[in-house]
Amino acid sequence: MIVLLSVNVFVSLDGVVQGPGNPGEDRSGGFDRGGWLVPHASAHTDEIVRGWFGEAGAFLFGRTTYGLLGGHWPNVTAPGDPIATPLNTLPKYVVSTTLTDEQAAWTPATVLRGDVIERVRGLKALPGKELQVHGSWKLVQTLHRAGLVDRYRLLQYPVVVGAGKRLFPDGATPATFAATDASTRALPGGVVSLTLTPTALGTPAAGAYTVDGGRSTTVLD
Repeated sequence: MIVLLSVNVFVSLDGVVQGPGNPGEDRSGGFDRGGWLVPHASAHTDEIVRGWFGEAGAFLFGRTTYGLLGGHWPNVTAPGDPIATPLNTLPKYVVSTTLTDEQAAWTPATVLRGDVIERVRGLKALPGKELQVHGSWKLVQTLHRAGLVDRYRLLQYPVVVGAGKRLFPDGATPATFAATDASTRALPGGVVSLTLTPTALGTPAAGAYTVDGGRSTTVLD
């Protein structure tokens, strides 16, 4: 059995994923527009996110996200919290070349070193529920290029941030996706929940509109 690897992310209309939850969350690159999703958060978005975490069997993080989340969620001690409980109790894998085992104090945690792609392939071969990635922008780029992401879950917020790290930046590997209709819906307030499954990695199929017999028609390559 291959464990499904999912990327779960908050994204703006212009594709920005940087610093959604707090002005000081991620100021790298001089980013000063953090906290952009908070005015749009609601019980509806909370329900979606709780559903994401309910599918988790383990987590995979880059070092920065591991540190950010590890500074917040261990302090949430309410019994049965649907986000804190899985984050604080399930296995966490951290991709880093500099983090020591002793510094990985948000347990249970394992530092992944060496060939990231092979290490993640090994994790996907283990039995269990989903291996979930949250945040971890640079890691997501690596997993995307290698074709290791099985599912993208997005909450797209009705805001243009105008700067910052984008989920798929310029130069990203082209890909094609299929939407899961049952999990794709517009929420009150304008946030859109999307679940996307990659169907192809590489140059996407193309076509053209043309006129045939006086009618507009499509021709696929």
